[in-house]
Amino acid sequence: PRVFPPRYRADARVSPAGGGARRARRPHTPVSERAARAWTTSYRAGWVLPISAPPIAGGAVVIEGGRIVWVGRAGDEPSLSRARVVELGNSVVAPGFVNAHTHLDLTVLQGLCDGLPFFDWIRAVVACRDELTDDELRDSARLGVIRGLEAGITTFADTAPVAASFDAMLEFGVRGIAYQELFGPDPAGTQSALAALAERVAAMRARATPLVRVGVSPHAPYSVSDDLYTAAAAFARREGVPMATHLAESDAETALVVRGEGPFAGFLGSRGISAAPRAVSPVALLARLGALGPDMLLIHCVQCDQSDVDTIARSGATVVTCPRSNDYFAHGRAPARAFLDAGVRLGVGSDSMASNASMDPLAEASATFVADGAAQIADHWRLATIGGAEALGLDSRIGTLEVGKDADLSVFPIDGGGASDGYSAVTAGTRASHVIVAGVERLRAARVGGNADGVAKRAKAAAQRLREWRARAAPS
Repeated sequence: PRVFPPRYRADARVSPAGGGARRARRPHTPVSERAARAWTTSYRAGWVLPISAPPIAGGAVVIEGGRIVWVGRAGDEPSLSRARVVELGNSVVAPGFVNAHTHLDLTVLQGLCDGLPFFDWIRAVVACRDELTDDELRDSARLGVIRGLEAGITTFADTAPVAASFDAMLEFGVRGIAYQELFGPDPAGTQSALAALAERVAAMRARATPLVRVGVSPHAPYSVSDDLYTAAAAFARREGVPMATHLAESDAETALVVRGEGPFAGFLGSRGISAAPRAVSPVALLARLGALGPDMLLIHCVQCDQSDVDTIARSGATVVTCPRSNDYFAHGRAPARAFLDAGVRLGVGSDSMASNASMDPLAEASATFVADGAAQIADHWRLATIGGAEALGLDSRIGTLEVGKDADLSVFPIDGGGASDGYSAVTAGTRASHVIVAGVERLRAARVGGNADGVAKRAKAAAQRLREWRARAAPS
């Protein structure tokens, strides 16, 4: 994708250090990423939110070589004789949001499967994904990255059985982990499923970068056998890649694992696969199989009691909660405060756009503590930034604005001003004006580099084709 150069049009004021601010008139032109990372740049704004320290009114963040080299009051920066100064005006500069769970390749399915029970919804989504061509899947994933950048997201933790999301993250220069999904409820298929996974992972790892890594994701207890869970965990640890799995998401999943009942049990039984009870809870199942550990990200964890919380905490596994997606299915809410009180590293995710209205980590964080009167807005910001970074094991590099960390920043305009602490100046739903990933601007003036308009047009056409296909396939 294009990289934005140091000369802006009217969206921000740029000045060479020591000179008066002026509006650049040179047309927008791409430059190399190497050149972009070589610049020393001070981003000045009405507020800077380090997250690891109190908000700074009239603050600045100086980046160089893709890293943060200084954070403080604007005008107090160290020597900027060879730097550019970007005056962002009435804006908030914060760490880039972390979307700790999503399915970017399902972006074009938004609204297509609404109103279905969870089991039926899953089958409908799988059928829709199978109907999409490879090109349509890539455009769907690209559109997901674009929507994420517009929301101020710099890091995505994506799960998918194909490489479309991995390709899109590489293409748009964002940070992320592409967890390759693994399915196989029949123990007899364990070796073939693992062999196919190993082939996909090897091909993707050959193209991985310092920004985009590869992981593995045995999908869920209702779609993965005990044997495959054990084998997948052993494979991931042997290869040194992170893991993620959907767990304790619904009553239907718990009914399968604990009692061998419900719609998943009926489906497995119809295929000749045993649906016998497996454990006292989905969390207990993974503990018995040896799949829990610091390298495992647990997605959802709605159906968790205190015993499950304690088991997760002892294992060192991390959790991502997706409250608005859980609301979409009326699954309930994860015990977020119990996880935090137990020392579990917790982030938030949007899940796919097939079960959400928007990609907005701040909205997810706000929804996580909706019934918790003690939660403050600073907690929401923490969950959406460093919380997600911790859940993904990336907190040494991103999640806060601190010297030495990678320069992943998002900038949000403030309407009217007057905020007393910076945190309240940005509300859920606010679109970013600028997004910087590892020192490179990936969104400027609320526009993404590359052919974003073309991607949106093609994705819209794919969504329309799916609607027509579903209408034809629906029983009369």
